[in-house]
Amino acid sequence: MTAAPPPPPSPRLVVGIDLGTTNSLAAVRAGKLPHVLRDRDGQPLVPSVVCYHPDGRVLVGREAKALRLELPDRTVFSVKRLVGRSAREVEAEATRLPYRVVAGERGLPRIAIGDARHSPEAVSARILQRVKAIAEEALAQPVQAAVITVPAWFDDAQRQATKDAAALAGIDCLRILNEPTAAALAYGIDGKKDGTVLVYDLGGGTFDVSILRIEDGVFRVLATAGDTHLGGDDFDQLLADRILAALPGAVPATRQSDPFVLQAVRAAAEGLKIRLSSANEAELALDLGPRGTARLTVTRAEFEAAIAPLVQRTLDCVQRAVKDAGLRLPAIDDVVLVGGSTRVPLVRERLRNLVGKAPHTDVDPDLAVALGAAIQADVLAGNDRSLLLLDVIPLSLGIETLGGAVQKLILRNSTIPTSVTEEFSTGVDGQTSVDLSIHQGERELAADCRLLGRFQLRGIPPMPAGLPRIAVTFLVDADGVLRVTAREHRTGVEAGIQVVPTFGLSRDEVRRMMLDSIEHAQTDYVAREAIDLRNKAEAMVRGTRKALALAELPPDQTWAVHKAVKALEALLAGAADTAALKAGCDALTEVTATIADDVISSAVTKALREEERR
Repeated sequence: MTAAPPPPPSPRLVVGIDLGTTNSLAAVRAGKLPHVLRDRDGQPLVPSVVCYHPDGRVLVGREAKALRLELPDRTVFSVKRLVGRSAREVEAEATRLPYRVVAGERGLPRIAIGDARHSPEAVSARILQRVKAIAEEALAQPVQAAVITVPAWFDDAQRQATKDAAALAGIDCLRILNEPTAAALAYGIDGKKDGTVLVYDLGGGTFDVSILRIEDGVFRVLATAGDTHLGGDDFDQLLADRILAALPGAVPATRQSDPFVLQAVRAAAEGLKIRLSSANEAELALDLGPRGTARLTVTRAEFEAAIAPLVQRTLDCVQRAVKDAGLRLPAIDDVVLVGGSTRVPLVRERLRNLVGKAPHTDVDPDLAVALGAAIQADVLAGNDRSLLLLDVIPLSLGIETLGGAVQKLILRNSTIPTSVTEEFSTGVDGQTSVDLSIHQGERELAADCRLLGRFQLRGIPPMPAGLPRIAVTFLVDADGVLRVTAREHRTGVEAGIQVVPTFGLSRDEVRRMMLDSIEHAQTDYVAREAIDLRNKAEAMVRGTRKALALAELPPDQTWAVHKAVKALEALLAGAADTAALKAGCDALTEVTATIADDVISSAVTKALREEERR
């Protein structure tokens, strides 16, 4: 009797998690279609709110949100806007939060609750634990692995912080996935034909736009742009400022430092925004007891006038992403909306007018990211091999070279994962170590880009400048995390670093990097050319002096070369402009070119004589 064949292995369970600024949720793919995982009350969304109760309990989600007025200084929300950033960067917005944000070790932000100090990653981990528990209850089995989404413009520190939060929550984060890319995967589940998709993702705290091309199951990100500090929270804040101004009696500074007032006003502002999405005007009567009462009416026209500059900032990003993709707006086949703030009528109207077609809204904008993450999770689990996802890196990565220039190794919008290797050398004779500085940005000079990290390659044997061969490799993995290694070929000595910068990119830094690269393109080119020319001139002087010491030349030729070398040295010592320096290099090149044959002939003759003597 033959034994029965073993049963086929059960599909590996990996969920997709959307860790959002306002709400978080999980989804899983069972069969062809993904579905969100709901709690006992049938709710898919978990408010990204954590309350540290005085009795020691830690409440998460709706339970925590219900206590935001009772315990305003102990209820934490919008923590995603603090992840991967410095206390200095969040200082301005921290003044508007009802809970205290203080500077901790290494200048990192810490949330002060009583005597305790909580990191943004620890707070995020509480949210992830709640989402994980809901998923396990819905699936009736443990959840150990997940794909977690982040804004496309999260840098290495913010991505690493998200992975740290997952580890604290007991989740193996298999992949960090860009939110717009996840949404495009959700868009692709309905079987529509191939095409080019614009994903407009306006969440609570961040904005992203991505241009993707879908062909035969391959999702290729062509370009991405965005703003790490722009979202529905900023819409709410404009309304909150108006409510605060309507409160009588207390001075603004006092009102804005009262945790109860801040929580109540923020909740009222969010309610106004939601009502104005379906009505032409909304009335508010906010009674704060002894702190005062605010009564006001806000029309949709007034609200839209206030948020119009913010909406325009998102449209500027859309136009930049389309241009970076090498396309024009008519080439966009579909527009996908993601994030609750895309329900604001002005957002949809302005986007439709810009692109020329109505946004695609078949997928709930609050659920799209989690659904897409579930699809990618199923792919990574090995259960689906029909999809291939190719994402991109948002800003160029490079290394500082001699003179302060930046040599870009990986260009903005390069498909990841990717690896690039380039060779460099030393600039000083006898150099035994090399300091390597990694930068991010679009400018030509290191001073104008953002420093990501530094490390040192030691143990290089002392050799003449230019002789060591140092191979520098930039590797960006599928999560968008950068690793850099340097190896000297002749000796095999090696060093490396996983670049996890201390802080994330602020809104101003992102906008400056992109706009400055365009505005200063000509001056950057001139400055870079001057640095390269000076490096070339210094190398020519060193090389020619060494050649003169070894070569046997007639006195007249030696004198001519020495004269050209001294002239070039004088230009290097002074403040010579690029034209003069180029002329000096050309003059030295001309003199050395005329004697090159003589040097070679002399060397050959000398070698033959030595051979004859043997």
